[in-house]
Amino acid sequence: MSMRTIRQLPYDHDELFNGEISHRIPYHRMYGKSYCVPALTMYEKTELTELQAAAAAVHNIYRKVQHFVQRYMPDEYLVERLGIHPGLLRAARMEAAPDGITRQDWIVGEAGIKCIENNTDTTTGIPEAAYLEGKLLEILNEGGGSREDTALVGPSSGMDEAIQRAMTDLIHFYSSRGLGTKVYFTCYDWHIEDQTNTKYIMRLCEQAGFEVVYAPLEELEIIPGEGLYHRGEPIHILYRLYPLEYLIDDREEDSGLEVGQALMDMVADGKIGLINPPQHIITQSKGFTATVWSLYERNEQTPEFCGFRLFDDRELEVIRTYLLPTYFEPTVFMQNKEPYVAKGIWGREGKGTHLIEPADTENKLEVPALTEQLAKAAPSNDSDDPNEADAPLTPEQEEAAHIAAYYEGQPKIYQRLWPMQSAEVQTEEGLYHGYVLTGVFVIGGRFAGILPRIGEKVTGDMAYYCAAAVPAAFS
Repeated sequence: MSMRTIRQLPYDHDELFNGEISHRIPYHRMYGKSYCVPALTMYEKTELTELQAAAAAVHNIYRKVQHFVQRYMPDEYLVERLGIHPGLLRAARMEAAPDGITRQDWIVGEAGIKCIENNTDTTTGIPEAAYLEGKLLEILNEGGGSREDTALVGPSSGMDEAIQRAMTDLIHFYSSRGLGTKVYFTCYDWHIEDQTNTKYIMRLCEQAGFEVVYAPLEELEIIPGEGLYHRGEPIHILYRLYPLEYLIDDREEDSGLEVGQALMDMVADGKIGLINPPQHIITQSKGFTATVWSLYERNEQTPEFCGFRLFDDRELEVIRTYLLPTYFEPTVFMQNKEPYVAKGIWGREGKGTHLIEPADTENKLEVPALTEQLAKAAPSNDSDDPNEADAPLTPEQEEAAHIAAYYEGQPKIYQRLWPMQSAEVQTEEGLYHGYVLTGVFVIGGRFAGILPRIGEKVTGDMAYYCAAAVPAAFS
């Protein structure tokens, strides 16, 4: 299979990621290594054209199935198959007309393009695509590095406008329900990546004419049955970059008050409007991907269940072309000796995801990566010092073991493995050979931008961001 073309920029990391760029993207280095690289991921015009149409078509499928789940599937299905906490059910069934900010993950290559995941609850990567992509191309063009006959443009150039439009629609939706137009923006203040993403959207809302306030999670106060407050001021519309599956379990340390449940009860009662809307918890669950495929395979049976055929012929073709067989158990892949992927239903950044080849299917299923994570976290038993062998875990090791246990303990879905396209990019750490995952932002129901990352076959939080570019003739 051919490699994805990567165009190196004529700058090293420190030359490029300083000044304004470093201020706007302060996490250009993460985990002790570069995250953003001075290079561009090249896409053909035909690829971007197909991605734009395919992403919108797949989004419409997701939206239709989301409504089907909300209206026809029992609570037991949402809890047992989608893994949604019972305390989120009332809010999850609310139907907000406008769409929020989402990002689909696609594999683009010679075998065809496939959407493998949908990130709909707490989407990040926004400043990279909306700002950094254009800035890198601007520097390249100003430096004469992009000749007229090979001029490049960024496919995410309209992303700021798309965010403003989607946020405006959501704010007006909540305003029509008596919640006003003032928006509070929250995330953990110490998490620089989340803070940067949150404030980026906040500034766009402010530019659109809305009153905005940054209110870190640490500063929020909940009075059950009464309201949510920031420094004594009531909050009626809340943008939160904090996953709902985390929030619902939040409790006050001193009193044990279930603050997450209290907040979601107020959301379900219409006292607080969330952005993204709480319905996005349905599509965030990877169990939703298996639900879409199950309904696809049973499309002719849906009239018996709900009185109508769920997908028309065009929608069936979209699913067949752009989605992958995904199930709640791996039997079909094991019987056919096909490679597949096991994913935790709330997995993030590759955590809880494992590639399984036919030759070692049984072993990999029986020995999950949790064992490997715990082995890495635990002190080595090879030492001659008996005290070292019995040494307690460090805080970092305990945290690593806790995270591994959280993701490995989740129910899983099983998806056909699709080949990723390889790429080589020059980094501060040397030449890196990895695989390209193409994030596609769908904002307000429309294509808005591209987030390419180059990492391992399971794209994790150590993957490199390598901005997208396409010949200027593309528009």
